[in-house]
Amino acid sequence: MTTETLIRLGSFLAILAAMGAAETLWPRRPLSEKKGRRWFANLTTAFLSSILTRALIPILPAAVAAYCAAHGIGLLHVISLPPVPAWIVSVLFLDMAIYWQHVLFHRQQLLWRVHRMHHADLDIDASTGIRFHPIEIFLSMLIKLAVVLTLGPPAGAVILFEILLNGCALFNHANVNIPAGTDRVLRLFMVTPDQHRVHHSTNMREANMNFGFNFPWWDRMFKTYKSQPDLGHEGMSIGLNIFRDREYGKLRRMLAIPFL
Repeated sequence: MTTETLIRLGSFLAILAAMGAAETLWPRRPLSEKKGRRWFANLTTAFLSSILTRALIPILPAAVAAYCAAHGIGLLHVISLPPVPAWIVSVLFLDMAIYWQHVLFHRQQLLWRVHRMHHADLDIDASTGIRFHPIEIFLSMLIKLAVVLTLGPPAGAVILFEILLNGCALFNHANVNIPAGTDRVLRLFMVTPDQHRVHHSTNMREANMNFGFNFPWWDRMFKTYKSQPDLGHEGMSIGLNIFRDREYGKLRRMLAIPFL
């Protein structure tokens, strides 16, 4: 196991444990079912996605970034930015790319069929942040590699971005109660659970808002920001209206969702 993998895995497990504890102690909404089955299914899906993607694409984005640096490939090598601005631009550009990828998975019908497994969760908590179909994770990796090859970011910036992306996905899906004043301040710098929860509404007008994962600025910049759900966080329904049966929470049925 590489140092990069150890760092990413360690940070992921630490943040998952912290969010799981926080949402147990200070829940934002009551869950419709116990965590056990949902967490097992969501974590197993994430494990399968990781294994299959690594088997099919045995190269990490940071390795591609290192290759770009060695061969002068990518926009950042053409304009020769100093290290600190290069890191900042890289993290921001990669995050904006993930924002547009998310928008694309909502607006393109075939991609939406794959992405809707993420939205079919009838509750939203930290485990929802890793509930993505293996096909989506595979396609996301291809997109990420293409972005890295085009941009030519520092390898360290790519690793930092991936840690941020994983950590923020766990945080902004967490069912944790954050005081309104604190939430308003946090929204200036990062996507909060209350902000992202709107995106998981059964109201598709709301589900097509708040696409950001790390930084909150893209939604405001590209006019996809909605501050609060129309029915409030306690009154809103989570999930997709076409997948309300609890059977879709079982692993086998979850994986079949893109083909239904």
